[in-house]
Amino acid sequence: MKKSFKSGLTVFIILILVVAALAVKSAVSGRNPSLTVTYASRGNSSISNYDPKIAKSYKNEYIAALYIEGTIQEASQSYNQQWLLSTIQHLKDDDNNVAIALYIDSPGGAVYQADETYLALMDYRTSGKQIYVYQGPMAASGGYYISCAGDRIYANRNTLTGSIGVIFGSSYDLTGLFDKIGIKTETVHSGKNKNMFNYNEPVTDEQRAIMQSICDECYEQFVQIVANRRQMDYIDAENLADGRLYTAKQALENGLIDKIDSWDNMIKDLSEDELERPGIKVVTFKKERKSTFIDYMTGAAKDIALAKNAAALGLPQSVIEDMNRKDFYPMYLHK
Repeated sequence: MKKSFKSGLTVFIILILVVAALAVKSAVSGRNPSLTVTYASRGNSSISNYDPKIAKSYKNEYIAALYIEGTIQEASQSYNQQWLLSTIQHLKDDDNNVAIALYIDSPGGAVYQADETYLALMDYRTSGKQIYVYQGPMAASGGYYISCAGDRIYANRNTLTGSIGVIFGSSYDLTGLFDKIGIKTETVHSGKNKNMFNYNEPVTDEQRAIMQSICDECYEQFVQIVANRRQMDYIDAENLADGRLYTAKQALENGLIDKIDSWDNMIKDLSEDELERPGIKVVTFKKERKSTFIDYMTGAAKDIALAKNAAALGLPQSVIEDMNRKDFYPMYLHK
């Protein structure tokens, strides 16, 4: 019995140590997103106007292929705002960097982070360096907002872009449901609008107007950037900014992008036509973080709890997720 107990205790301790090690690894990788660096082939004889002797003069220079992927926010599995901002600043300060080729695959995200990234890229441009933007499968809302920092915008022929508009989340008035099933909830607050858009109080006309005014201000900022950067009249930009998605062909016809082509051809245009540096090195900057055992376990536990609570209340799980949100801010996001 004692032997069996000791054996079981040993196994238990080992499991605790393994989980602790995984947790530490997860925390470290979260703080320091990995950077993938690759190099494009150089000295390819098929590259037009390539001269090995001339190429020696820019052998240390490079184009930064910078990737923005996933929802734009402070941090997630695929996106990290601080990493992105520090990378843009590093590239601005690096004399060997001569341009950014910005790849975007994003449905958009938070107004604050999208604008912060846009401003960082505009600051990068003050160094005299070029930014060419390539839109992947989706560059919508905040993804298009950031695209506007580019000197030229390219898109794949199957890209979905645009979605120029603002969304401020959803409000659920569950007071009737709570009364029906006998749940009482109350939030103590000072200021009649302090608890607005919480699920335990109805939304008033005044509160609706307050939130709409915030949306409208963010929207006007977005439209003004589109008008300025795409060289349009404000009214023309506003007519395009009804929140819809555009295909690449539609975006090109409406002046929202400059060209439909491949990533490789964009790099060729940037290196040969714009920079006059055929065969220049291309270094890839991409935030990567692999999912850990702890991530899977935490996610599974969260999903089970949400499903259980949703079933108990008779509500869709998405409603419970919205009710549990800790953040509430305007979004340049395609839903």
